[in-house]
Amino acid sequence: MSQRPLKVGLVGGGGGAFIAHPHQRAIHFDGTRRVVCAALHPDPAVAMREAENWPYPIHGYKSYNEMVEAEAKKPAGERIDYALIVTPNHVHFDPAKKLLAAGIPVMCEKPLTITVEEADELVRLVHEKNVPFCTAHTYIGHWTTRLARFIVHSGLLGEIRWVDAYYLQGWLFDRAEDKGVLQAEWRVDPKRAGASGCGGDIGTHALMQLRYCTGLEIRRLSAHLETFLPNRHLDDHFTVYAELSNGGRALVRASQIHVGHKNDCRIEIVGARGSLRWAQEEAEKVTIHLPGMPDLVYWRGCVVPNDGILKEVPAELLAEITLPSGHVEAHHDAFARLHRSFEADVRAYQEGKPANGAGLKYANVEDGRMGVYFISKAVESSRKGGTWVDM
Repeated sequence: MSQRPLKVGLVGGGGGAFIAHPHQRAIHFDGTRRVVCAALHPDPAVAMREAENWPYPIHGYKSYNEMVEAEAKKPAGERIDYALIVTPNHVHFDPAKKLLAAGIPVMCEKPLTITVEEADELVRLVHEKNVPFCTAHTYIGHWTTRLARFIVHSGLLGEIRWVDAYYLQGWLFDRAEDKGVLQAEWRVDPKRAGASGCGGDIGTHALMQLRYCTGLEIRRLSAHLETFLPNRHLDDHFTVYAELSNGGRALVRASQIHVGHKNDCRIEIVGARGSLRWAQEEAEKVTIHLPGMPDLVYWRGCVVPNDGILKEVPAELLAEITLPSGHVEAHHDAFARLHRSFEADVRAYQEGKPANGAGLKYANVEDGRMGVYFISKAVESSRKGGTWVDM
């Protein structure tokens, strides 16, 4: 790789936004990327004030339109190398579209857009412009998620019969949106969050874990989107029963009223010869259950290829370890792995070489579109009383 650090521009992230902060730490993680500019807020005055008070020096723009226009005019090497969109859901599509049109690679928070039409348009633009695009599904950045994918694809578990993928939280058990909690306010607003609250926000993560680890797609689904708090306009409890592309079955679940759960993203994959469990809150390990054997726990950094169970573990996968075993990797490391993988494709794009990480090392624009389609079909099914709907 070139020694020149990639220049990154932020769209969103001011006004107390949470998700920009783990992203920016991940961007600076390796010393090969750095945030240089930002359009931090829809109010131009606030955007400039926040840029002036940012923890480290950045160039502030009054709006993302100003940022895209100014950066697009700069010669290669001086403009931003990619942009990170960390706005509420309804402000994903327009900046992404304009950045792609300017030939600037994009990493965008999930869900990709709030309508299938917008998602289709971004897919079209990415293919037309051949520009790298990442949908920021954090949890596939965990090394153990990648190990789980290898285990399933190796055939160790046999044909997949059943998957339970879920993400449970409890922080919206009461009306936090009425208490000045900004992160709650926009997530329960259909105009800003889209047609699904809980499902769009964290159910899409559960879906991505299912698709990434198994390689299977959802063929049809029956959904129930429920709202337990009076006068809340979007679902806070989300349940989808699905038929998979291989004929297996799955549950994709999410809840934000599940008191006692913080960020409990998990997946259990049941095959004809064994099963696998992974939990985000215990992200250092993957557990395998095989008939007639003690439970097998594989820890990040302690995987030995050809140990009699795991065979032909790719050297590339083993080389991704960033910390010695026992020094715990966590949330920021997962974000950093996404940015590191995306960086490699951005550099390849700049050199006119083929990219090879999209869909394998990070979620791409098609993955983002699948999440939007999934939410659309779940909403349709739920409105029809849980009737089966084809994807």
